[in-house]
Amino acid sequence: MRRSAKTTLIALIGIFTLNACATIPKGAVAVKLFDQKKYLGKWYEIARFDFRFERNLNNTTATYSLNPNGSIKVVNRGYDYVRKKWKQAEGKAKFVGSSDIAMLKVSFFGPFYGGYNVIALDDNYQYALIAGSSLKYLWLLSRETTMPDDIKKEFVELAEKIGYETDNLIWVEHDTQ
Repeated sequence: MRRSAKTTLIALIGIFTLNACATIPKGAVAVKLFDQKKYLGKWYEIARFDFRFERNLNNTTATYSLNPNGSIKVVNRGYDYVRKKWKQAEGKAKFVGSSDIAMLKVSFFGPFYGGYNVIALDDNYQYALIAGSSLKYLWLLSRETTMPDDIKKEFVELAEKIGYETDNLIWVEHDTQ
């Protein structure tokens, strides 16, 4: 019985350790000389891959601010057009290493973290391409509800070079009220 409990404990520690060490897809490189303060604020989701937590959402935004402990508060919000109601999730992000490298881990559920890697960013911090921990997660973000076609094209081409199947991108609709 003791051996079984020990094995379970070791397995759980392993799972939490792997989860805490958020990763980046092979071929993707996090932005260096990253300025966290410039990145804070509201971003509009322009495109993403479909996944459970954002399914059926439009008007999606992510707002980042500093927590007192130095971590980053993350508030994701979107309108579920099927259920006709707003959804919001609050989480926190931490840098995996140095704060000037845009490789973070984000959590919305306690000790479970996923990768959040800024892999492309314009000089003025207006447009960003975000890679998750695998090729299942990808986001194009903008400070406005639209993104210039040349930036979209550049980001999509970069994602394709890394191995993302960009034909699967969902282009988010934003109300312009």
